[in-house]
Amino acid sequence: MARADRINAKLTAELRPLALTVVDESHLHAGHAGWREGGETHYRLNIVSEAFTGKTRLERHRLVNALLQNEFTTGLHALSIEAKAPDEVRS
Repeated sequence: MARADRINAKLTAELRPLALTVVDESHLHAGHAGWREGGETHYRLNIVSEAFTGKTRLERHRLVNALLQNEFTTGLHALSIEAKAPDEVRS
């Protein structure tokens, strides 16, 4: 299973997001720290979940990073996170 699929599955199972986008941006970091041939090292994610209601930005990022800890130990180098509660999303 590709890393993006594992990230998507883990966050979906744990946070039941209303919206989730996982984008592999590894190609944008070719030759930089943490990059490896084949990609799957740098990701951007946008997630909307009730789990973020009442949490600070730092708490949200810590929650996501904790859920994806295994990915960081197996080659994920960087993760850009935009995490919002449903009431923070514009219609």
